[in-house]
Amino acid sequence: MATYAAPVTFLLSGVLLFHGCYSDVKCRNSRNKEVDWFILYKLPQNTKQSLTYLYMDESTNGWTRSRRRIDYQSGCLANTLRPYLDFNNTTEGFGYILYNDQPPFKAISTTYGHSKGVVMLDRHSGVWLSHSTPRFPQNQTHFWPKTGNMNAQIFMCVTYPFDQFSTIAFQLGYIRVYSYESSIPENFSDEIRCIINQKLCQKFTSRFRVRTLNSTAGKNFISFAKSRRFKDDLYSGLIVNHTTQPLCVKSWGRLRRPLASIPHHVYNVKKVKLGDETINATRDHSKWCVTSDGGWACIADMNREESQKDRGGGAICINDTLVGRAFYELIPLSEKCKQHQNT
Repeated sequence: MATYAAPVTFLLSGVLLFHGCYSDVKCRNSRNKEVDWFILYKLPQNTKQSLTYLYMDESTNGWTRSRRRIDYQSGCLANTLRPYLDFNNTTEGFGYILYNDQPPFKAISTTYGHSKGVVMLDRHSGVWLSHSTPRFPQNQTHFWPKTGNMNAQIFMCVTYPFDQFSTIAFQLGYIRVYSYESSIPENFSDEIRCIINQKLCQKFTSRFRVRTLNSTAGKNFISFAKSRRFKDDLYSGLIVNHTTQPLCVKSWGRLRRPLASIPHHVYNVKKVKLGDETINATRDHSKWCVTSDGGWACIADMNREESQKDRGGGAICINDTLVGRAFYELIPLSEKCKQHQNT
């Protein structure tokens, strides 16, 4: 049964009805081929290639430029979202949850986490698609919201085996994401029912939670989740404590009370070079960070802004030099984090 505009519900079970042994709930590229993970960076509107994007997965050896728009009905995002887009009430053994702090057609309380994403799974595998785009996905008919056209946005999709989703669900519980649409089969268990009723969340006693997730291909991803009780910046208060290098952080450039760079610790990225153009942070709604040695890269939920110290949010990080250097090379030479790459 589909539910709408309700706190996140994520109920799991090892016994699901599913036709056959093949799972189609996986991250997919623009050719509809399965990939273990991908990262997509949409260019802002009014650039030379408006609505196209940079793309990378485990096979591309860094960024490649798309030939199609992000809203293409047979593109990377549409192919990955196909189980949701084709979903109806007779679909068996498949569950999904859409969460967004800026859902379509509604404003929500800031007591919910500043977090956006999609989770889809069956009993074999599933995907966690974390992103920065308000009102995405809009609905099954039109998944791409026109409000997402103006600014640059970022997406990270990872395919996980079924047994990783109990951990993912707890991370979402710490963040307290807002689910605006979901469908959970009745035969999924209720082991994480406390996410519906916060009074039952006795296990959520710490202020943050860091866990390693293993993709279907065995790649390690680190999930950082902070609750609103953390009362600190995601980057300077949590992520940087798990790295050996300073962080270069790209967050939204239109903030009321932005946090300043912290020398030898965390540096704010003010511009990025996407393809042939250098884009100001005021046109880039993505949230990500990379260590100054190009080792770690993280796709994140949050901005470096004073009020977001009091909100839940998280990041998914990968310790991969190829990915890290691809992000590091997006930062223009004028940025301080370039100058301090050996600190």
